[in-house]
Amino acid sequence: MPTDPRVDAYIAACAPFARPILTLCRTRLHAVLPEVEETIKWGMPSFVYHGKPLAGMAAFKAHASFGFWKREAFATGREGEAMGQFGKLATIGDLPDKAAFDAMIREAGALIDTGAGGRTRAARPPKPEAEVPGELAEALARDDLAAATFANFPPSCRREYCEWIGDAKRAETRAKRVIEAIEWLREGKRRNWKYESC
Repeated sequence: MPTDPRVDAYIAACAPFARPILTLCRTRLHAVLPEVEETIKWGMPSFVYHGKPLAGMAAFKAHASFGFWKREAFATGREGEAMGQFGKLATIGDLPDKAAFDAMIREAGALIDTGAGGRTRAARPPKPEAEVPGELAEALARDDLAAATFANFPPSCRREYCEWIGDAKRAETRAKRVIEAIEWLREGKRRNWKYESC
């Protein structure tokens, strides 16, 4: 069973009531899906299967929790009581019996294997092209290099420049921003170039 020493340390630091709960959850995951890998995410033990998040667990002062990543597939009626599907776990008896728990683990693995049960987002229509403020349009007309850079940027990058200049309330601020924008465009820089290496 490939284990992560950080998970060992996490469990060891938990309250005595939580240790057997977390140990059992961990043991069952590895027994049912031997390919499961352990890690720490968001400061809590997490389990990854074939590179995808499978489950996570945590311990608190008076309860522990365990939950599958694709939680929509595992309604237990205790959702909302605590993080995860099984509510506030105070003893091992609060978990499903071994057969039921193993079946859930197998189903969670199968959802990843088949790519089913993923969270879906409605496709958003593309935003319309940004309206270029007059001051910027005039400056671009006078500078071929800056205009070429601006034209070759994707719409989102052009929008950032347009909104930044268009949002300025004072004419002096707009003029200053246009000068900066032309300098940056001549250098091939996006509007937020300062943060690209962060």
